[in-house]
Amino acid sequence: MQLIKVEIENNIHVISLNNGKVNAISAEVIVQINTALDLAEQQGAVVILTGQAGIFSGGFDLKTMKKSSEAAIALVTAGSTLARRMLAFPTPIIGACTGHAIAKGAFLLLSCDYRIGCAGDFKIGLNEVAIGMTMHQAGIEIARNRIPQHYLTRAVINAELFSPESAVLGGFLDQVVEAEQLMSTAQAMAEHMQTLNMKAHHGTKLKERDSILTLLDAAIKRDTQITLNL
Repeated sequence: MQLIKVEIENNIHVISLNNGKVNAISAEVIVQINTALDLAEQQGAVVILTGQAGIFSGGFDLKTMKKSSEAAIALVTAGSTLARRMLAFPTPIIGACTGHAIAKGAFLLLSCDYRIGCAGDFKIGLNEVAIGMTMHQAGIEIARNRIPQHYLTRAVINAELFSPESAVLGGFLDQVVEAEQLMSTAQAMAEHMQTLNMKAHHGTKLKERDSILTLLDAAIKRDTQITLNL
């Protein structure tokens, strides 16, 4: 079953999440995203990651998260490993946030190189604490990497959710546009990113993100040894 859609034009790969009403991030969704990223990497393509109208992603698949601690840890580990791959990806990844982005949905935005949101009555943020889940260490490290210090407690410990405009200040988005302009803006940014020297882009990315990538490697390993409460 196809849980994502991939459209390719002018060496820009648009990966659209397409898994039910909330675009839940399941193990199979992660597999399919990785497969799409494999192709983009092989072709040296710029990537746009997006969702459906009104919803980017509501987070991890709750059926899996509630199934057992082992199942939850496996899914979180796969999600954290995907985030690490995105942060070190050889070409730019642009997040085109189509609406709500909660929990893992917000972490996907935090793992993109540039994030564009659409204006509207949407919520973006990390609600783990609000639903009874102690934040995993990899999630904390990803948040620390992109969320300004004075927003970190609000976002991670207090589980505050932000409007798209506030999400720019909070580090989840880089700009907000009207919904009808979202994909054209993302396409324009992708075309701009194509003008970069990709070898220099990747080398600089790895240097700038050396610390977070090292921290993530340790955090992902540490998270396999904990019990998640949900």
